[in-house]
Amino acid sequence: MFPASVAVTATLAVGLALSATVYLARIKRVVVTMNRLGVPESWLPVLGVLKAAGALSLLVGVRVPVLGVAAATGVVLYFTGAIVTHARARAFAADEGFPLAVGFLVLAVAALALRLASW
Repeated sequence: MFPASVAVTATLAVGLALSATVYLARIKRVVVTMNRLGVPESWLPVLGVLKAAGALSLLVGVRVPVLGVAAATGVVLYFTGAIVTHARARAFAADEGFPLAVGFLVLAVAALALRLASW
């Protein structure tokens, strides 16, 4: 179970790091989407830092199981909130980021389940 946990965790961490970079750089497409969702642009740096912290914590959590569980739980909560935000705005289209949020949530749940199973 541990190799699968590492693979899923690494995949999730890379995705989070890339997403954090896009948020911190305030790429125009992200700003437009966030405005559509009702998320203030001033929140982008905070959300980007949360994603970066999640990525780093997931990677450290490979060696420190309790941190891995905490990080994966935090990422699950983050993307649950993202999906709720999309639902409230009725923004389910691909260009509005909904499929990405669902994909990240699925990876985060898998990372959490595998981390718990290999603990």
